[in-house]
Amino acid sequence: MRRLLRLAGLGLALLLAALLVRGLALSSRQLAVEPAPRFVHPDPDGAIRRLAEAVRLPSVSTIDPAALDPEPFRALHRHLAERFPLLHARLRRETVGELSLLYTWEGRDPSLPPALLMGHLDVVPVLPGTEAQWTHPPFSGAIDGGFVWGRGTIDVKPKVYGIAEAVELLLARGFQPARTIHLAFGHDEEVGGPRGAAEIARRFREAGTRFAWVLDEGGVIAVGLTPGVAAPVAFVSIAEKGYLSLELSVEQAGGHSSMPPPKTAVGLLARAVDRLEGRPLPAAVRGPTRAFLDTLAPEMPLPSRVAIANLWLTEPLVVRLFTGTPRGNAQLRTTTAATMFEGSTKDNVLPIRARAVVNFRLQPGDSVEDVIAHVRAAVDDERVQVRPLPGFPPSEASPVSRTDTPAWQLLARTIRAVYPEVLVSPQLALGATDARHFADLSDSVYRFGPTWLGPDDLTRAHGTNERTDAARYVESVGFYVRLLEADAP
Repeated sequence: MRRLLRLAGLGLALLLAALLVRGLALSSRQLAVEPAPRFVHPDPDGAIRRLAEAVRLPSVSTIDPAALDPEPFRALHRHLAERFPLLHARLRRETVGELSLLYTWEGRDPSLPPALLMGHLDVVPVLPGTEAQWTHPPFSGAIDGGFVWGRGTIDVKPKVYGIAEAVELLLARGFQPARTIHLAFGHDEEVGGPRGAAEIARRFREAGTRFAWVLDEGGVIAVGLTPGVAAPVAFVSIAEKGYLSLELSVEQAGGHSSMPPPKTAVGLLARAVDRLEGRPLPAAVRGPTRAFLDTLAPEMPLPSRVAIANLWLTEPLVVRLFTGTPRGNAQLRTTTAATMFEGSTKDNVLPIRARAVVNFRLQPGDSVEDVIAHVRAAVDDERVQVRPLPGFPPSEASPVSRTDTPAWQLLARTIRAVYPEVLVSPQLALGATDARHFADLSDSVYRFGPTWLGPDDLTRAHGTNERTDAARYVESVGFYVRLLEADAP
């Protein structure tokens, strides 16, 4: 017995040593890049003012096109034309879907495939009744305390205006890109982009266009948001989750609440939702999340490095740690979120029809068909009807873009040159972006904008007191200048 215990102890010691060696062997994956000269905007106050003016235009998108107010979008078009005269004089501008904008900047070498810079003009509504909770009114565009305040200051008017500022400055210097650059600014990204980005992509698809790279929103510079990593991290999304909303419904005869059946429509529906929440889709460390862990593990403390270097053994523990938080859970699995529930319109009337909506964000590798099958199996009740929610078509998770391409090198080197203190890592975008409409038009579709976000900012996008750091915004113009200058094959 003692010999067996000694052998077991020796085996455990060897295993621990092997795990430790693998952790210690990890080396940094960050590119060594010479820092770029500090960018100096010739009119920083003007750049901040132009962004603030754009925020004052309430370009709110709506699912129903008939309910959309087009005037704020047309005012944005006019504002861009007035504030960036060189861009509008030298680039070809087209209006797509009535309110989206597409610009073409001809390159020096027509044999090179073009590139595409993206953003969107629309913003989400302000939740009625919350206006008084804002430090400054939601569409004030107030400049205060070093911030520009208002809806769209994170998502994503600084990206649109940062690109426009960069192009205007480069044109003033007489710069012409090597390859043709397209700028695409959709007007309905917040409702899926069917009339904006999707229509722009359709035009390029019909023309047979293939892009060297596509850069949209969907990644930020995160400060204090990565456990175990002290440095800021530029998260570049190399894929995005799919989108599926399912309507679950139950129909019954209805009647007076004084004579209810054993299970009402609401009761059956509540049980179905409870079953769904109790049976989530499986979680695993894979795809972009695995790439994110592999990239940042060398920058983490030794225990984390050892765990990530030995996922063949530690994956169950890593999964458990990740799924303990909403954000971590979302990185590892297709999420299930019950968002709407409707029944009777009166307290003493049994509903003839009860309805719930459950939203799923699909992990790459899970299909819409897979999720629908999972829902029907989990609910396991023929009385509950399941169908995609009308009006918002499902979308599959995007393909995963590679990180060993010239386009990735260009983007990563630019980030490291402009922000030497920042680490660069791939990640999975948890939300949907317009980039998904271009997934078949390039092998290098990335989602990143140089917006700096900390823990205090996570609830601001689409929430109350949205704001952006004014100095960081001016700095972001330099990022786009450097990106366009560096893209010289």
